[in-house]
Amino acid sequence: MFEWSVTCQTSNSLSRVRNLRVASDGQIGRARVNYRWVVQWLLVCMVIIGISGCAAKPVTFTTTYQAVLLGNNSVYFGKLSGYGTPNPMLTDVFYIVSQKDPQTQQVKNILVKRGKELHGPDRMYLNPGQIVFVEPVGADSKVAQLINEAEKQ
Repeated sequence: MFEWSVTCQTSNSLSRVRNLRVASDGQIGRARVNYRWVVQWLLVCMVIIGISGCAAKPVTFTTTYQAVLLGNNSVYFGKLSGYGTPNPMLTDVFYIVSQKDPQTQQVKNILVKRGKELHGPDRMYLNPGQIVFVEPVGADSKVAQLINEAEKQ
């Protein structure tokens, strides 16, 4: 700590002498560190607040069923929940199987409800990185009609 004596003059007379204490370089450096710490803390708080406001929110659909195309070119139809989050899930899942009639050689597409497989799945958890796109299944579409028929059985 350095001490300097300073003489102040007021109206051409000596008024008083003050001892001023001037901080050494180490203390000035500490003041800067405190200032930097405050600025860094504020930046961290702003980033945390910004990230929490940008959290993934699930997308909602106006139709009952959605068509989901995956990266392996398979298409599934079902009720998609959690789309836009790390854990999207498809329930009431259907898919199309193409069958060729051996007599007529015509290909017939059949909508199959998932769950009749050996392991009896009731839902599909999807990898969000493998979802190419999602489309709503219109209520009057052929797929919606086939789903309604399959659910009646």
